[in-house]
Amino acid sequence: MTTFIFDVLKDLHNKNPNFSNLTFVLPSKRAGLFLKHQLSQITKKNFFAPSIISIEEFVEELSELKSVTNTELLFEFYNTYLELTKKEEIDSFESFSKWAQILLQDFNEIDRFLIPQKNIFNYLSAIKEIEHNHWSQEEKQTDFIKKYLSFWNKLNGYYSSFTETLLNKKTGYQGLIYREAVENLESYIQANSNKQHIFLGFNALNTAEETIIQELLQNDLAQIYWDIDQVFMDNPKHDAALFSRQHITNWSYFKKHPFNWITNNYSKNKNISVVGIPKSIGQAKYIGSLLNKLKDGNAFLQNTAVVLGDENLLIPTLNSLPENIQALNITMGFPLKSIALASLFETLFQVHKNQSKSFYYKDIIKIVSHQFIRPLFTVNSVDYASKIIEAIDTNNLVYLNTERLRQIAPESSDVIHLLFSNWDISISNSLNHCSQLILVFKEYLNENKTSNLLSLEYLFRFHELFNELIRLNSEFNHIKDITSLFSVYKELLSSETLDFQGEPLQGLQVMGMLESRVLDFETVIISGVNEGILPSGKSNNSFIPFDVKLENKLPTYKEKDAVYTYHFYRLLQRAKNVYILYNTETDVLTGGEKSRFITQLELEGIHKIEHQIISPQVPVIETHLNVVEKTDDVIEKLKLIAENGFSPSSLTNYIRNPIDFYYQKILRIREHDEVEETVAANTLGTVVHNTLEDFYKPLIGSFLSAEIIKTLKKDIVKTVKHHFKDTFKEGDIKTGKNLIIFEIAKRYVSNFLDLEIKDLKAGNQIKIFAIEAENTISIDIPELDFPVRLTGKVDRVDEYNGVTRIIDYKTGKVNQGDVEIVNWEDISTDYKKYSKSFQVLAYAYMMQQSGGLKFPVEAGIISFKNLGNGFLKFAKKDKPGAWAKKNTLITQETINSFKTELKRLILEICNPDFPFTEKEI
Repeated sequence: MTTFIFDVLKDLHNKNPNFSNLTFVLPSKRAGLFLKHQLSQITKKNFFAPSIISIEEFVEELSELKSVTNTELLFEFYNTYLELTKKEEIDSFESFSKWAQILLQDFNEIDRFLIPQKNIFNYLSAIKEIEHNHWSQEEKQTDFIKKYLSFWNKLNGYYSSFTETLLNKKTGYQGLIYREAVENLESYIQANSNKQHIFLGFNALNTAEETIIQELLQNDLAQIYWDIDQVFMDNPKHDAALFSRQHITNWSYFKKHPFNWITNNYSKNKNISVVGIPKSIGQAKYIGSLLNKLKDGNAFLQNTAVVLGDENLLIPTLNSLPENIQALNITMGFPLKSIALASLFETLFQVHKNQSKSFYYKDIIKIVSHQFIRPLFTVNSVDYASKIIEAIDTNNLVYLNTERLRQIAPESSDVIHLLFSNWDISISNSLNHCSQLILVFKEYLNENKTSNLLSLEYLFRFHELFNELIRLNSEFNHIKDITSLFSVYKELLSSETLDFQGEPLQGLQVMGMLESRVLDFETVIISGVNEGILPSGKSNNSFIPFDVKLENKLPTYKEKDAVYTYHFYRLLQRAKNVYILYNTETDVLTGGEKSRFITQLELEGIHKIEHQIISPQVPVIETHLNVVEKTDDVIEKLKLIAENGFSPSSLTNYIRNPIDFYYQKILRIREHDEVEETVAANTLGTVVHNTLEDFYKPLIGSFLSAEIIKTLKKDIVKTVKHHFKDTFKEGDIKTGKNLIIFEIAKRYVSNFLDLEIKDLKAGNQIKIFAIEAENTISIDIPELDFPVRLTGKVDRVDEYNGVTRIIDYKTGKVNQGDVEIVNWEDISTDYKKYSKSFQVLAYAYMMQQSGGLKFPVEAGIISFKNLGNGFLKFAKKDKPGAWAKKNTLITQETINSFKTELKRLILEICNPDFPFTEKEI
């Protein structure tokens, strides 16, 4: 396969030029590398390499200006803005940067296309005056209207002053450099009358480029080689040749000289496959599998390119490449914003934006757990990061200050200072902290340098980034707060990349669409060929309206789409095998709709297109419920549990799901106690239980009276607050939801005491027998050769009008139907319906066995969310339904029936032949 570059060099060689005296000007630096490589294939003679430069380098040389970064331009423009704006109307740097970025882009476009800037800005100002004519005609304009119209009137002043400042410093943005290059063109031509320029591979040119190239052509100082196919030129509606048709028509040079070249490569036979794949990651995985097939025919995948329409697919694609690819070159840089270190500094800036002395626990955990930070908290083999996290969980700390962090991790005081202290003093201080952190990371990584080379490379790039921020802040002093610093940091970060090192001329090439300019490959894989990506579609991030752009021949979305069209079809021109991938699934804003390029290929009818929709191979994974056999070790642990005593809650946990019982009781796996920002339901329950325990324990053995209960009410606030502090630790209950829950806890206790007072005033006699009474009893199970005990704590036992009551408190809602049963066998199998009945009967059985129970007895629940229904008594029903006969008294027969089910349940748990089997919940 011959390439466009090779054809150009061959043509030049046939004209016998002296290559050493030529200056090749290309659209990109990368194309120059390929050109230099192919020079050696043209001739066997030795010669000095010609000058090979990109169009940006050539224009910069012409202009005698130095290009500066977008961020520095923004700072410089803010200087101009401050000079031309009244003090009371000045925006902060952060607000300014949002609209100034757009305006700088417009300045760039106006200059690149050599538009008389005064005309366009005056025109824009006049348009705004007309649009808001009814405003300007009002006798009294509001300050907002005045400021709005004033902005448009100042655009020309902003431009003139800003460009004058840049020119005085011999610097400029791309457009200004182009405009100055045109100004200097005549003197350049006079000074380089013997120099020959070769322009190749260009397509869309701005007015400045057109002027420069045409002048050089007219003065016989240049030749130009285009790369366009006859198929596109013959079709007046085909946008791939939109600019070529304009050039051949509008340039006077081509009236007397040939237009080199119009080729006939596109219509040659090609294997074109269009593949629809769900999601972007699916495309990356398919690229990997496709390359795996292709490498069998071409071991090094020479002359193969992967062109990523969506550059965010770079890392997924690299992770999907076959392991045995021996040579790889990545033209695209890896964005610094995707590196883990970027997320650390983003978190630090976010944390310090609020200028608070206390820090949210999740932010602290995120920072101290970061892969770059955590090693710094390990001192003398002690992991202080873990100690900080543990202290947060144990003490329920939602907010921490630096002093508290130093108390927890005294040996890590220096690192804590860098991360959390004094960022609010000044922007210089914040930036110094960032720079010092990088040096600390470097010192740590240097200890094992060979295994940390990539991380050290990351550090170096961030070191450069923060040095640039320090320089800009020092020179311009526009950053006044952390928020502005964060905004500038993100701006710088978005344009920074970590460049890969590879084999530029060997093996597989991975690149973006723009990097493919001038290059040709035999096999091309193009991903992301969806509307909104290729082409990018309508986007008008500009202050200049569409009609004004048309009037002044500035590019609109149509021209931008034509640029993408050219690049897409140019990739196909000389290729033999083409794989076009697109996303079939609708994502947030893009995807789902295949690109118009695919439809156009199909409608052209020149090539046979193989179109298929594929989906990833998703294995059918059958879900199996966990089954754990009871080994000898498990049985031994069960014997130990039985000897210490089964609790009613552990038994109901087994009823709910045996596998949970196995995890919690046998493996002793407990849920992690996370920080409670909002009081959890179990915390509320604990507080209410403990408060009532404090109130009623002194009353054990005595009859209650309304007067006694009334005296308890005055201690509600103090006691509830005490138990919140004890249970909720250092969590805040003074604001927000927690304050509401605190009030609910007080209300629950108060309502319960009111219920007691109401009962007592109605003439009922209540005597307290026990509060939080612990019971442990032995259960006689002859089938087992080891002791079995049952243990539990009853919230309250009292005597109500001569009837003993066993009471369990529930802060959640419980209805009467939740403590009623029909069939005894259900009580040990159905957790959802009968777990509460099981619990209260277990308490009754324990008290009966321990001799602390005399009949008649009632057992039940007091639900704080259902206090209106009072004491909800356990009841045995003779049949289902509302009309069934109920027996609420617990008799010896009731105890015996429950004991039968209890024994059956414990035998099942301890049966070695009955495995722990997960239930579907």
